[in-house]
Amino acid sequence: MRKILSIYILSLIVVSSVMAADEVKYTTVSKSKIYEIRKYPDRLVIETETSDQNSGFKRLFKYISGNNKGNRKIKMTTPVTQVEKNGSMTMQFYLPSKFKKYNTPSPSNSDVKIINIKGGYYAVIKYSGSDNTASFQRHKILLKSYLRADKILIISSPIRASYNRPFTLPKLRRNEVMFKIDINL
Repeated sequence: MRKILSIYILSLIVVSSVMAADEVKYTTVSKSKIYEIRKYPDRLVIETETSDQNSGFKRLFKYISGNNKGNRKIKMTTPVTQVEKNGSMTMQFYLPSKFKKYNTPSPSNSDVKIINIKGGYYAVIKYSGSDNTASFQRHKILLKSYLRADKILIISSPIRASYNRPFTLPKLRRNEVMFKIDINL
């Protein structure tokens, strides 16, 4: 009985840590067996170029922890995304929806930028497990091939989206590959 109770409590802790952050809102437009198409509104992010995940994450985390010109702490949201821009990897944190350009504290670090991502349609494939490069590449190729077969035009670099804290068990992790697409719905 103790063992069952311990497993139950541990699972509650894991699930609560998985669901701790607010998620960026979107509308699911359609689903196939492999991927779904979502419509996202405009959204505000902080971003930084990074040569590795740790340095980019730390820089952005410092910003939301109060290292900004207003010394304001900002609640973390999910996903954390990475996308290639101009030959460099860029990491992004989405800001909570209450933030607009006019009420977002300016970064103290010049390597952190605030940008608005225009809304639009995105094709998304979900996967669990470790969010390593091999897994991302495999799912990116899979999604790209299905989109091509379905004659859906890809208009962005692949976006790597991670939803969970690093200590979340790999089996319970939610990872995604996303492409902005051009479709008429």
